[in-house]
Amino acid sequence: MSHIPSHTAAAEATLATTPLSVLDLSPILEGHTAADSFANSLALARHVEQAGYQRIWLAEHHSMPGIASSATAVLIGHIAGGTERIRVGSGGIMLPNHAPLVIAEQFGTLESLYPGRIDLGLGRAPGSDGKTMRALRRDLHSSGDDFPQLLHELRSYLVGNGPVRAIPGEGLDIPLWLLGSSDFSARLAGQLGLPFAFAGQFAPNHMMMALQAYRTAFTPSAVLQQPYAMVGMNVVVADSDAEAQYLFSSQQQHVLNLFRNTLGKLQPPVENMDALWEAHEKHSVLSFLGGSVVGSPEKVKQQMALFLRSTQANELIINCAVYDQQARRRSYSLLAEIKAEG
Repeated sequence: MSHIPSHTAAAEATLATTPLSVLDLSPILEGHTAADSFANSLALARHVEQAGYQRIWLAEHHSMPGIASSATAVLIGHIAGGTERIRVGSGGIMLPNHAPLVIAEQFGTLESLYPGRIDLGLGRAPGSDGKTMRALRRDLHSSGDDFPQLLHELRSYLVGNGPVRAIPGEGLDIPLWLLGSSDFSARLAGQLGLPFAFAGQFAPNHMMMALQAYRTAFTPSAVLQQPYAMVGMNVVVADSDAEAQYLFSSQQQHVLNLFRNTLGKLQPPVENMDALWEAHEKHSVLSFLGGSVVGSPEKVKQQMALFLRSTQANELIINCAVYDQQARRRSYSLLAEIKAEG
């Protein structure tokens, strides 16, 4: 399939041969608005397109004051319309939140507008709390176990043999990816012969188990003849380790506030996180962000090599939740330079 880059065998994977992509939650910065976030996301997309990144994905989250990508399909259209070549997609759309027909129509519309550039990544978690689930009219009794049935229905609309017709949508080659932070979607992706993306940016402790489950369950399909695993990770690159760690403190604050249930906008970086968290909170945040790579180019180069050696990932999708947008874009530039150096 044309949306899957050619790659070396996993055992030979290096940063130089591994495609890099971007995960953007369109963060809303303290002191700024969602409109500012959309401008920042478009500027980032144009920047990483020029830097050679494979794709940029937006993620569905609801009722979160610091994330602007709730209307994910709308934002995908905005980003695709403002770029030329980079693939744009969802990382992901939470399938249980929507009627499969609606998703088929939305992404059929996107693929018709921007042919050959749209990815449809699907997750099974609600991505929200109970109140938000009710507001989305989601079935509160669903545990996510009906995800395979919902996926089958969605695929039937795209193939053109569903109970009704998805116009636009049917007959279009819209690449489907399954996303996960555990082994459920990993096994399903393997059984169906679909590409799999693991949320290593927030679930590093389950990463190796899920990747092994995907590869063990993999069955060749018309889409893929061999497994293709993309792994999400947080990466911040700056001129020095100290500067990168300083920039990373914005994401650490975000996760700390998530644990405290005091969600807000993305905060400016701080010099000393120890002034903000208790010892047990520090442990929880560091564990949550345990798959992150933060530092100078030399340090990042070494750690990325170790990460690829352990995961055997076919592609990496990079989240960089940095408050200063110039520093954020520069982090992606520095990472692209590290890759180019081999």
